[in-house]
Order: sequence, then structure tokens, then C-alpha cells
Amino acid sequence: MNIIIPMAGRGSRLRPHTLTIPKPLLPIAGKPIVERLVEDLQAMCPEKVENIGFIIGDFGKEIEQKLLDMAARQGAKGHIFYQDKPLGTAHAILCARPLLEGKTVIAFADTLFDADFKFDAAQEACIITQKVEDPSAYGVVQLDNEGYISGFVEKPDTFVSDLAIIGIYYIGNAAALEREMQYLLDNDIRDKGEYQLTNALDNLRQKGTRFSVGTVKEWLDCGNKDACVYTNQRVLHLRQARFASTTEKAKGENFLILPPCFIGKGVELKDCIVGPYASIGDNTKIQHSIVKNSIIQENASISGKIITNSMIGSHAHLKAKPDEYSLGDYSQI
Repeated sequence: MNIIIPMAGRGSRLRPHTLTIPKPLLPIAGKPIVERLVEDLQAMCPEKVENIGFIIGDFGKEIEQKLLDMAARQGAKGHIFYQDKPLGTAHAILCARPLLEGKTVIAFADTLFDADFKFDAAQEACIITQKVEDPSAYGVVQLDNEGYISGFVEKPDTFVSDLAIIGIYYIGNAAALEREMQYLLDNDIRDKGEYQLTNALDNLRQKGTRFSVGTVKEWLDCGNKDACVYTNQRVLHLRQARFASTTEKAKGENFLILPPCFIGKGVELKDCIVGPYASIGDNTKIQHSIVKNSIIQENASISGKIITNSMIGSHAHLKAKPDEYSLGDYSQI
């Protein structure tokens, strides 16, 4: 069984954090977004995952090696594929052509989720969805009387369904999907100027493939800073038992940790309060500060600050100077 993860975009809405690393490598509760995604997908797969393909842009050899190491930690062989032009989702997935065979999961790298089900190996295909209040902002699926997908609608102007596609697909016969995506390219069939995966999926459906639908309990986005901070909060909350050991091993003097939190290796805490919902990267130093509901990356230094709803990058230094005042009666600051 294979997993294919398109992740060629740099994540411009998350700048400046994505100026040095691609968005899927940003940490959520101590692990890169894409690694948390792979772990969750592994738990959903009915068979052992043998190959994981990462479709990237020009990220550099160091990032590529991190992705290969990540796949190895999951017991799979990692593969790097390149998408040099942003020509759409179908074009991106075709870049991983060698892995488009047999049972395959396709998952876009900016999606995390909370779910308690597995794909069924007997299914022909399955698309994961989430009920949303405003379907007009999403691609949605329609269902027939038997509960199978009967159509795909991109950002509907009028209500047709509230089941939004979250970007995770199980395909029992990936070679058939490859043929349909190649057909789009060969005949230059585009939607909004790009070759779309949903068009290829709909072609498969019309030729007889039965698409089941799965629904997650919670869909977590990592599209911008606020979304990342919220997703970090939800992951810490949903899996707080996993992070208890990291807080127990925290070192320093005169500090208080309010769980749930993730505390990395080599973190130094002094005269500070951390949490709730804070993720602190390896070798970061925090003193005379309060840090809550925030993501602090590796090797950062924070002193004399109250921080909330924030993302602080690796090797960043944030230090406040003591304030001096000459403040008269009834003054306000």
C-alpha cells in the first residue's frame, strides 16, 4: 500500500515562517505537520504502508533527507518527486507516477484531522469529508440513495451538500486513476486553468467505480498563523496523555507548566509560566515570561515577555527591556 502527499507549495500565507522551511515541515505539538499527517494515515490504512511519496518543489537536499528519514521512522520507504510548475492537483499527483498502483492514499499536506475509523480494503474508493456550515467555500460531494458519491461540486453557489472534501482520498486501483489524470493532460482539460483531481475522480465514478464517503470528527487546518496555533491547541488537547512525559522531564528553576503542553529536549525554564496549550521546541530558553497558546520553535530565546496566540521561529530571540514611568494621578496606559 502507498501514500502520496502533494506538498510542493511554499505556504505564502504563513510567511515569514515559510521563508526558511516549507509549510508541511512547521511543527505542531513538537512534530512537523506532514509527520503528524502520516502517522494518522498509517492508523487508518487497512494494510501495511510500504511506500510514502512526497511531491515537492525545490526544497533542497536537507529537507528531502528529513522527509526520507520521516518515512523510515514510519517503517516505509520514502520517495521524492518534483512538481516544477503549479498546474493543478491532478498534475501534481501524476508526478508520483511510480507509486500510482494498487491501493493508494492521497493526502494533501496542510490537513490534520481527528477520526476513529479505518479505510476498508474491500472499498473501491473512499473520500474523506467533514460537514461544514458554509459549503460555498469548499468542494463538496453529493450522495445517492445508497450513500455512495454521485457527484462533485466545486464551491456551489446554491446548497447541494454540506459534505466538504478535506483532501484525503483512498483509491483501490490507483492505476485507473492515473489513466484518468493523464487523459486530462493529454486533452488539456482544465478547470479554472488547472488540471483537477476531482475531474479525474468523477471520470472514474462515471465509469463504474463506487466511491464511499468517510467523515472525520474534526478537520484541522494549517493555512495561516492563527489556524496553526488553533490546530496546535486541538492536537495538545485531543492527545494530551501523549505529551505528559515531555512536561515531566522539563528542567529549570522556579517554573510552572500548565498542561496540556509539549516541551522539547534541552528546554531551559526559569521564573516562568508555560501553558496551557504551548509547544516549546528543543533547546529553547524561556525566562521571566508567560507563554501560552503558542508555538515556539527550536533554539529560540524569550525573556521578559507575555506571549499568547503566537508563533516564534527557530533561533529567534525576543527580549523585553524594563519599562520606566513617571505617571501622574488618574493616568492610564
